[in-house]
Amino acid sequence: MRLIRLLKHDLAREAGDWVEDGVISEAQAEQICARYEVDYHRAQERTLGYRILIGLAYLFIGLAVITLIGANWEEIPRALRMGGLIALTLVTQGVAFKVYLSGDRKAGEGLFLLGNLFFGAAIILIAQIYHLGEHMPDGIFWWALGSLPFALITRSPWIAEQSLLLALLWFFLESSLGFYPALFPIFLLGALYILLSGRPSVILLLTFIFGLGFWLEFSLSEFWRLQDGKFSADIYPENLAVAVSLFILMYCFAHWLATRPSAVAKDYAAVISIWCLRFTLIGLLIFSFEYPWEEMIEAPWSHLPSMWAVVGTMSAVSIVLALLSQRLLFGLGLCGVFAAVLAFVTNASSSDYAVWLQIFTNFALIACGIWLIFRGIHDGISHYFFLGVMAVLLTALLRYIDLIGDYIGAALLFILFAVLLLAAAKYWKYHQAGGSLR
Repeated sequence: MRLIRLLKHDLAREAGDWVEDGVISEAQAEQICARYEVDYHRAQERTLGYRILIGLAYLFIGLAVITLIGANWEEIPRALRMGGLIALTLVTQGVAFKVYLSGDRKAGEGLFLLGNLFFGAAIILIAQIYHLGEHMPDGIFWWALGSLPFALITRSPWIAEQSLLLALLWFFLESSLGFYPALFPIFLLGALYILLSGRPSVILLLTFIFGLGFWLEFSLSEFWRLQDGKFSADIYPENLAVAVSLFILMYCFAHWLATRPSAVAKDYAAVISIWCLRFTLIGLLIFSFEYPWEEMIEAPWSHLPSMWAVVGTMSAVSIVLALLSQRLLFGLGLCGVFAAVLAFVTNASSSDYAVWLQIFTNFALIACGIWLIFRGIHDGISHYFFLGVMAVLLTALLRYIDLIGDYIGAALLFILFAVLLLAAAKYWKYHQAGGSLR
């Protein structure tokens, strides 16, 4: 999963500069872009920055209109207020449909975003007119739901992102008041449909994965709350185990996705893989201390059967995906190590074992750092190389602060890190003749 896939549009525009400077011919630029399945000529037209500026312009237009209405709200008759808000929303969406159907789809999508903004303002202001604020999250729900059809019609990732963000806001507010947002999967399914059938969007992909994970964890917390007879959902230690299983599943899914022939699938695979690696290193750094392990051992694991059912299901799917991507041993090893550590933590009788788990985590962190360094050198991927170096250096810094053992032990640990970095430098020099880091 080459990280350059995430920068392919920048590569296409850079190739345009090479053509202008006479470094390569236009045919060669087209071949370079075709390798990453990006249209060379289209990439020269409008950049992401252009679309962001247009979107922000529409946003400020909407805010300006809403501010003017709000400033003169009390002076406007009630009937005119309501009729004006409804007319403003309908006219904007009508113009958006006309522009979209005329062929200028990007401008139409921008107007749909503006119309959805007016729709939300209309809901809020009309609720103020008729004092309909008994349950405030309902207004945000109808705002998100009203935006979703336009995303499905246009298959626009930006409109889908707007709807999903509003749905997430509704989810947070609804859950904070003690209610379960049962209709949230509607928005997840809508976003998934856009991801599968619309234009590729990394932002929508990451928002979808976050929403899916949050919904799964909250649903499990709600299930365990009902079993305990509590009034509000809490964060259980089992939630952490499920979260780790979900990250393993997503990482194996990324490797399977990378084997698909679609260029979009390969792009999504690179994004998922990168973020899984980043969060894995952050998690290992947190658990490289003794205190988190003590908390996990002493935690009341009161829902082990259902937790193991979810973890087992996710692990089975992860192993299947690893098999399909020809990484069976990797998948089995990852799931096996996690299952063994989880079984040990949930059955440990004393928090004294926390120091051994801390040592194990530090070795795992160093192993990840070494693997990333050598993977970055061998495959010519600079991001992996510097991520591995950062993992080793942060481990050294944290161990200096934490001072495991005495000063002699810390000095030996630093010497070990120095040997690892020198070995990586030797390995880099050995492979330098075969290519350079990109």
